[in-house]
Amino acid sequence: KPPHSLSGGGDGPFPSTTHRCHHKPKRCLPVQCGGVGASPPISPLLFHPNSKGSQIVMDATQKVAKRQASFCNAITFTNRPVALYEQVRLKITKKQCCWSGALRLGFTSKDPSRINPDNLPKYACPDLVSQSGFWAKALPEEFANEGNVVAFWVDKKGRVFYRINDSAPMLFFSGVRAAEPVWALIDVYGLTRGVQLLDSEVVPADCLRPRSFTTVRSSSLRRDADDSRLSVSLCDLNLQQQDGSPAQNPNSLNSQQSSLLPSSMDSDLRFHQLRGAHIRTLDEHTVARSEHGRDERTLVFTSRPPHSGETVFIKVTKSSPARSGSLSYGVTSCDPAVLRPSDLPYNPEALVDRQEFWAVCRVPTPLQSGDILGFVVNAEGEVVLSHNGANVGMQVCVDNSRPLWMFFGLHGAVTQLRILGSTHVGDPRASSNPSSPSSSPPTPISTLGSGVSDPVLSGGLCSAAFCGPAGGTIPSSPVSLPKSPTFPCGRGPRSDECSICYENAVDTVIYACGHMCLCYSCGLKLKKMSNACCPICRRQIRDIIKTYRST
Repeated sequence: KPPHSLSGGGDGPFPSTTHRCHHKPKRCLPVQCGGVGASPPISPLLFHPNSKGSQIVMDATQKVAKRQASFCNAITFTNRPVALYEQVRLKITKKQCCWSGALRLGFTSKDPSRINPDNLPKYACPDLVSQSGFWAKALPEEFANEGNVVAFWVDKKGRVFYRINDSAPMLFFSGVRAAEPVWALIDVYGLTRGVQLLDSEVVPADCLRPRSFTTVRSSSLRRDADDSRLSVSLCDLNLQQQDGSPAQNPNSLNSQQSSLLPSSMDSDLRFHQLRGAHIRTLDEHTVARSEHGRDERTLVFTSRPPHSGETVFIKVTKSSPARSGSLSYGVTSCDPAVLRPSDLPYNPEALVDRQEFWAVCRVPTPLQSGDILGFVVNAEGEVVLSHNGANVGMQVCVDNSRPLWMFFGLHGAVTQLRILGSTHVGDPRASSNPSSPSSSPPTPISTLGSGVSDPVLSGGLCSAAFCGPAGGTIPSSPVSLPKSPTFPCGRGPRSDECSICYENAVDTVIYACGHMCLCYSCGLKLKKMSNACCPICRRQIRDIIKTYRST
């Protein structure tokens, strides 16, 4: 068997299905010394101070490692060899959901002190494990959550086991040359942004009886000592998706994605626990549509209202080409916490009949798996959209004087979404981001209702209408005439005030309906909108004409 072969002892490489234990976890009290076949640790287990990837930064204790940016170049090693049955215990301290793949764990018989950091490859898998003396495998993504404690170790037969928190041991891979000194290899990759080394523990061999792990993935762990599959196949290259189609290599997938995203993003934005009846939550950042039928309640909300100028990045992680229809999205002043699942309609258009402010739009272009969308409500109240790094432009103007939650409707082809993260205007991390709508050249349309505490019309353009594919509006319900906001006594609005900005005098007539309710500046902005319509009668605007009064 090649020295770097990572076979699972079965007839083929481990599949990508979830590790699951179907028995009660066996709790074994770890001991600090006396491990079978190993001497007790003589010094604390730390990260090696010098042999590390270019993106790794450590604290003074050498127990905390964090990836500065990107998704790779974050290989690390321990400062000393690991004893047999000594658990290398890691706490995941930071997760960044915009990437694919997670922590890579393994061992090496090469002394890290003799490894030139400049010669370390970007990836442990497959680059490093293709070399003799390196063994590693990817931790399943579902286990790479913040706060989880991952422990892994090697036994005297060269088998590597791991456990998550207090779960039963699970066989990871085999083939490590246990007769030689081995150092732990940790690649802080993809979803995993930061880890902390905890005190190591040596587990007695009697805690690793065969029944402690043979039930795990029993269908795939068929023993065959002659099997010798390369570790490359265990590191995502030959993995398959649940539908049986080949999955894209996370290394190339992340490389493509890194060109569309800022180098660093905030990851506190999640999906709200309130969701449509036909939506299931895969994790706090990912939701999927349950195939149900023609009428599906598929609305989901952000966990908090995005800030003004905060760009929210969403990734389409699954799509169904067999179904037609685009992703619907919008903003609302309604706190999702006050809603019930039964309040969410089948059709997002029905939301505009509610008393709260709702603006509903659709993404104007077809979407497919892997597409990245950026949404931002800027200081002028413009909702600006980007698609795979290209600025789509302003979609609608809204009243941003109050908190606005974002929502999405997973209709049509889109079946699964993930929140990748967000950045703020003025954040240096987003200054060179090609995908952020706010970093693209500004659209010619600015605010409708700037400087007004309650711009009724700017909200009414979408709160009572559904924004179609082109970003314009079409009537969806009877619309009342806009009313001027209430002013304190002595400051009543003039009868000839512009019904959008409430500041300038009316000097423009709308053609062809003939209504005269705008100033020329607001009229120009309104006319440039796709499918622009009169704020009073909702008829299409064919032109605007400036008028002049005799003095």
